[in-house]
Amino acid sequence: MSRDPDGGLEDLFGGRAEPVVAEAPVRAEAKPRSRVAWVVRNVLLVAVATTVTVAVLRSQGIKASILLIVAAFTALRLLLLAVAEVAPPPVPRGRRRGGEASPDGWAGNDTLRVAVRRWERQLDSSQQDPSRFSRIVQPALAELADERLRLRHGITRSSDPRRARELLGESLWRMLEESGRRTPKYRELSAYVDALEKI
Repeated sequence: MSRDPDGGLEDLFGGRAEPVVAEAPVRAEAKPRSRVAWVVRNVLLVAVATTVTVAVLRSQGIKASILLIVAAFTALRLLLLAVAEVAPPPVPRGRRRGGEASPDGWAGNDTLRVAVRRWERQLDSSQQDPSRFSRIVQPALAELADERLRLRHGITRSSDPRRARELLGESLWRMLEESGRRTPKYRELSAYVDALEKI
């Protein structure tokens, strides 16, 4: 039986890898900074911060030890460098298919939500097109039934048809076996799903 690329357990549970938009391309020609330049830059940063702080304190008539201010800014700079080293990488921005955004505005990728919406669309469209139900929904339900039978009872519909028919129930068995039948109504589909859950 040929599978339609729009349906199946692989799509429902596995999902397809979504392209991830990179934050910024890394330039290949970027040279590593020298250690001396890094030290000089940090010493200048502490010196400028100390100078500004001492100037502000003296303008207000407050006397403070320059050594204490230098030590405070040095400790602050070391703390900021340590935090920058252990910071997690930035989260890549995910894209949804068709530019779909979730209700809370997050543009990430929720694979289960995308799969459920795809199944809803397939079920809705199969109400008007019985051949679509036979091509897409019925094989997916059959695959799901076989998987549940295999996991719960160690059989499939083809390996032990008699036992599978007992476990599935007559109406679900007939729906899975009869291709080209009319599309079931919502009430019937609900009964089939209930039967699948009870396996």
